[in-house]
Amino acid sequence: MSTDRYLITAEEIAKSDGIRKTHFLNPQAQRINKSLGDQTGLTGFGFHIIEVEPGFETTEHHRHHHEDECIYVLKGTATAFIGDESFEIKAGDFIGYRRGGLAHSIRNTGSEVFRCIVVGERLAHDVGDYTRLNKRIYRNAGLPWTLVDHDDLEKVGGNAGKK
Repeated sequence: MSTDRYLITAEEIAKSDGIRKTHFLNPQAQRINKSLGDQTGLTGFGFHIIEVEPGFETTEHHRHHHEDECIYVLKGTATAFIGDESFEIKAGDFIGYRRGGLAHSIRNTGSEVFRCIVVGERLAHDVGDYTRLNKRIYRNAGLPWTLVDHDDLEKVGGNAGKK
């Protein structure tokens, strides 16, 4: 991450190969990621241009308990899954995923590369649910991410530890 770079030109962005990523829980979630925020030293939120080939997904279906996230479609068509509903999306569409809201994911159902901007907060901690897999992930600053099955969660209530 650079703290002394402020500008990335359109030409540099176009020439960048980005980083090919596959989601650790979903081999169908494959994308090219250009993390422009990282390249300019942003720490409070991530700003990414991602590209997804036809038939692939952006990520595993998930929701965040503490972070907002949004998508702006630049090119192509896809299907956005939000909760139990699906929506056809295209260039110029915007999706806002609020913290604590519905689980979401996108599948490129079009015939060309789907390209969008993804912006998300980067809090010191977050809790996310992979609702289709019944798993929860925890992120706390300085600690490794922790993944658990929903069946292994124990609810202790608001008075846990009090006598």
